[in-house]
Amino acid sequence: MYLQLLKSFNCLHPRAWDFIQLLRLDRPIGIYLLMWPTLCALWIAGDGAPSFKNLIIFILGVILMRSAGCAINDFADRGIDGDVARTKGRPIVTGRVTAKEALIAFATLIAISFVLVLFTSTQTVYWAFLAVGLAALYPFTKRYTHYPQVALGAAYSCSILLAFSAEKGSVPSAVWLIYLANLLWTIAYDTYYAMSDREDDLKIGVKSTAVLFGSADRAIILSLQAGALFLLLLAGNSFGMGGYFYLGLLGAAACFIWEFRHTRQRDAQSSLEAFLHNHWAGFAILLGIIAHYTFAG
Repeated sequence: MYLQLLKSFNCLHPRAWDFIQLLRLDRPIGIYLLMWPTLCALWIAGDGAPSFKNLIIFILGVILMRSAGCAINDFADRGIDGDVARTKGRPIVTGRVTAKEALIAFATLIAISFVLVLFTSTQTVYWAFLAVGLAALYPFTKRYTHYPQVALGAAYSCSILLAFSAEKGSVPSAVWLIYLANLLWTIAYDTYYAMSDREDDLKIGVKSTAVLFGSADRAIILSLQAGALFLLLLAGNSFGMGGYFYLGLLGAAACFIWEFRHTRQRDAQSSLEAFLHNHWAGFAILLGIIAHYTFAG
């Protein structure tokens, strides 16, 4: 039903579907992976009752910034996407969208996002510049380093800093525990994603943590996920979280174990499925936080 709704926009413009695919609105997994940590931060910063204004700003901001990230990613990868099985059908590669149009889409979405941030605070605007810089940098890092997943994690995790800045007016030191936890989690799930492209990436010389980790990939991913949970345990203690929060962490741990077992063969399909499954871990943690403030806060 969701895809049918998106395809109906072609009635408004014959190229609407091309731009929907450029912005990956037909594949909302990236929105979920960015949304859940952002809402977690908003809920904690707002002591369980974030302002309606900030909820709207950050929900829209997540959708806009993730879409902008997809546009600049496809622009940066336009020369290599055609050599990767998973990406060879993307709009720029097939000629349905030009590189110039992708840049215009990126700039437009960033501009709209910036307008939204102006309704928060000056400090939040400063953090937003950092987020945009990292988001624009990420797609180009895979040509020079095996750690593009670190750049992605740093960019995605900025939403946590923005949420606290907007809702609380400051970024307490304990927030950096959440930032680092989200950074580790992002590196982990994006390594699963990179594992699905590893064979093609090795042929064309694209770098990633999946290429770097080699046969140790699953063990390192599980270690990163365990590290993220440990940091969240520390953060939870700092913010006075209770049993519901820890149940959420337990749910996330169960997700991570399932992913580790599911990828025993280390093939492209199971790796992609593990990546897609990761948003349930973030959702479990969000539910734990909401439950804490609703029933025990």
